[in-house]
Parts: sequence; structure tokens; C-alpha cells
Amino acid sequence: MRSFPSRARHLHPLRSLAAACALVLLLSGCQSLGTDGLASSNAPAELSGPAASAIAGDMVSRLAEQIGPGTASVSLKQDSSPFGQALEAALKGWGYAVVTDQKTDGAARTVPLAYVVIPFEGQVLARLSTNSVELGRAYTVTTTGAQPASALSVMKRG
Repeated sequence: MRSFPSRARHLHPLRSLAAACALVLLLSGCQSLGTDGLASSNAPAELSGPAASAIAGDMVSRLAEQIGPGTASVSLKQDSSPFGQALEAALKGWGYAVVTDQKTDGAARTVPLAYVVIPFEGQVLARLSTNSVELGRAYTVTTTGAQPASALSVMKRG
């Protein structure tokens, strides 16, 4: 009788991808919403400074492609994580004025921004959200920083 190799080992990458997609969908629906409809910012405190800077730099460069570089003040919902600090520095580096907890006058164009960074299966999933666009990407974290591990996901709203 002829034995066939198990298909289970060939399906493992598909199962991992399906599990990651399911987790992202579940977590995106479970985020607590602020007063303007964006998720509350959250990132793990154990993310290293170099990794946080690499992820923030990449995500802000992609955000600038969507909303234009330095075209508005960014109202950042921030936590005290290394990623929150790195994101603020990256935004300023791209020419954005960053408002964290102050009120702004109605005359200036302000873009509310929130972020979520979640460790998952040896990678980190990062998401930036504004009222008009949401960006997401997976990263592989190393001792010297982080590298993109997936294509950029862009969702534009109305």
C-alpha cells in the first residue's frame, strides 16, 4: 500500500495566516472607542526603543503618503509606551505639529490619530487610525529594530 505524505504540514502556513486574520478582526472590533470614534491608543511597554522607532518611522511615512506630509496638526491619543514616544518623534520629523492632550482652536485643521500595537505569534501587528484612513502592517522585531513582515493594509473611509 502506498502512503501519502501528510497534508497537515503543508496547511500549517495557511492555518497561521487564517488565525492571524481572525485575531486582527476580533481585536479590531474589541477596541474601546474614544469620543471621536477612534480606538484608544495602546502599545506594549516591552517593545524596545529601536523596534518602536523603526515601526513608527515606517508607519508615519506611509501615513504621509495618505494625508500629505506635514499638512495638518495631529491630535495624538498617546499612552506612555516607547512606541507612543517614537510615534510622536516620527510625526514631528515629517513636519506634523503634534497635539497630545491640549485643546485646539477650531481654525486649525487637526487630524485625530490613534494607534494599536499588538504582539502576535512572534511578530508585532501595528495599526494607525484617523477619521479618513486606517493603516496596518505586521513587523518582525529584532534586537536592532524591526522589519516589515507583510504588505501595508490601507482602508480609506468615506
